[in-house]
Formats: sequence, structure tokens, C-alpha cells
Amino acid sequence: MIIRVLDIAILGLLMDRDHHGYEIRTQLRERLGMWANVSFGSIYPALARLERHGYVEAVAPVSPRSSALSTGSLSGERASLRSLRATSGLGRRGRKVYRITDHGRQEFVTLLGDPSTLDDGKNFSLRMALAKYLTPNLRVRLLERRRTDLETRLAEVRVGSRNEELDDYARSVMEHAAKGVELDLVWIDDLLSTERSNQQTFANEAK
Repeated sequence: MIIRVLDIAILGLLMDRDHHGYEIRTQLRERLGMWANVSFGSIYPALARLERHGYVEAVAPVSPRSSALSTGSLSGERASLRSLRATSGLGRRGRKVYRITDHGRQEFVTLLGDPSTLDDGKNFSLRMALAKYLTPNLRVRLLERRRTDLETRLAEVRVGSRNEELDDYARSVMEHAAKGVELDLVWIDDLLSTERSNQQTFANEAK
């Protein structure tokens, strides 16, 4: 299976609880904050792909009638009515609820913790947003891989900024990029310090 960042993100959201397509789109934008323009045209094919591989399964949604229990207050009844209206307004596809399978949970952790598939900043940011599902050892591996990549990038930018053919404006952009990478390295080092401490604590507790 080809590694897709969207697949990892969807599996990560389903690790918490079941979701239908509309909720997944909302969570991708509001919780993970990396897919402001993600469309259902991307989400539903990804869900179908994950379902074919046995990583997720469609389950029966909770019936609106059974969920409309009396809350004992006028405000509660109004909130329940608004919820039912919102649900009834979704398309047929939007009401299809997805659940991650045991096989999907195993695959998610494997994909999330594999540093060999770490290829850009967006990919890394997603993994850190979902890093609670990884052990301290796996988090350290990801951070160390990202640090190596950043050091390589910083060296390239610094060499580029010394290009005599650059004008002042182009050189200022290169210098700005270098400062951004340096800040990322400081952040990574702080995270590594914390995770190495967690790593030691985890090892001691495992004895």
C-alpha cells in the first residue's frame, strides 16, 4: 500500500472514536489544522481505500430517533433538536460511520512511527500532532530523523545564500529561510530533551 499522508491523518482521527465523512473533514481542518482546503472528493476515496485494505470498516450510525432522549430541560431539548436537524441535513454518504479496525490500529502505529516515510514538514507536523500514540522510543526516532533532515536543509540554504549571483532581495530570502530552519532546530532539540527523559522513565518502568 502506498503511504499517503491523508490516510495516516484519517486513521489517527479514528483512533479516538468513530466518525462519518463530514466529521472527518471538520476534524482535519480544526484539530489537525493542515487541510484547510481538503474536499470530500479526497476524503471518501481515501476511506474507500482504507476499507478495502481492512484498516477501517463501516458501522451502523446511531439512530437519530434513539439518540433523541429527553434531557429534562428546555435548553437541552433545543440542543438535541438542533443536533438532529444537522444530522438529517447530511447526505447519505455523510451518515456512513467509519470505525478503525484492530488491523488498522496496528498499521497506523507502524506508519506513524516509521521515520523512513518522513519526507517533509507537513508530514512531520502531522506525526507530532498524533504522537501521543507512539512510545517515547518511536518519538525520539522521528525527532532525530527530522533533526538530521533540518541540518541538511540548513547547510544547503547557507551555501545558497553565499551565491555571488544573488541580488540583495534574493539573498535576504535565503537568509530568512536559514533563520526559520534554525528556529525549527531549537524546537526539535527541546522536544528531544523532553522525549529522552520520557524514554528513560519508560525504560525504568518496564523493568
